[in-house]
Amino acid sequence: MAEGIIFSIEEFATKDGPGLRTSVFFKGCPLRCQWCHNPEGLSPRPQIIKNYNLCIGCKACEEVCQHPDNCIACGDCVRVCPRNLIRISGQRIDAASLAEKVKEHADILQKTGGGVTLTGGEVLMQGEFLLECLDMLLPLHRAIETSGYGDPSLFKKVMDNTDFIFLDIKMMDADKHKAYTGVSNEKILKNAEQLKYGDTDFVVRIPLICGVNNDIENLTKTAQFLQDAKNLLYVELLPYNLAAGSKYKLLDLKYEYSFQKPGDKELENARIIFESYGIKCKIA
Repeated sequence: MAEGIIFSIEEFATKDGPGLRTSVFFKGCPLRCQWCHNPEGLSPRPQIIKNYNLCIGCKACEEVCQHPDNCIACGDCVRVCPRNLIRISGQRIDAASLAEKVKEHADILQKTGGGVTLTGGEVLMQGEFLLECLDMLLPLHRAIETSGYGDPSLFKKVMDNTDFIFLDIKMMDADKHKAYTGVSNEKILKNAEQLKYGDTDFVVRIPLICGVNNDIENLTKTAQFLQDAKNLLYVELLPYNLAAGSKYKLLDLKYEYSFQKPGDKELENARIIFESYGIKCKIA
């Protein structure tokens, strides 16, 4: 039985696929997108999250810590915090236990035409666990949200065992993609090609960021790449989240970037580009 690490389960979600859904967040991501607003999904290991804004400085957590230079998320500090400001992000769970937990609400999920969405982090980082979850979550409608950064043979297996895929495509230029996300987009585009000619319904999501990927050239190349996809339902534009850096302090991390959110005119222009290639486009 495969075991994985997740960091959140959100019930009755409405934006992660059709109907009401349970969204399960896998921990760990190989990308380091400069605009990431979910930093607790980056590390593949459980880690400590602390609300420093409300901390009274009693140092009880420091007194019990046995690994001050290399936190192992043992939980000692969680237990002694007098204001309950510390928690562990990330829990180990096997596929059967996760499926059992999700299926507690199976009736209502199915009645609304919903199901379960496995997201992250990056689900492809935990391939064996992901495939077991997809199998055990039947007969629920199963969706995944992915950057597409994973081995193409694994991606094909996932495609064949899921009902719906959200695929992020950040940008088409390989050099810019590596500069802003830390990885090449070669695997991502190979997997997008599989989706284009496969039988799985999918949506492409594009985080739209001023000065990064909202230029006409990038949007046109993306539309041209997608125009012959047979099961693409629509492209969804996700304007940059101005609160992207708000969680980093909780993890003792710094958010060092400053991006701008595209305005209504820029979003509308982007939508027009996709629709000019016969692709339905939505703005989140």
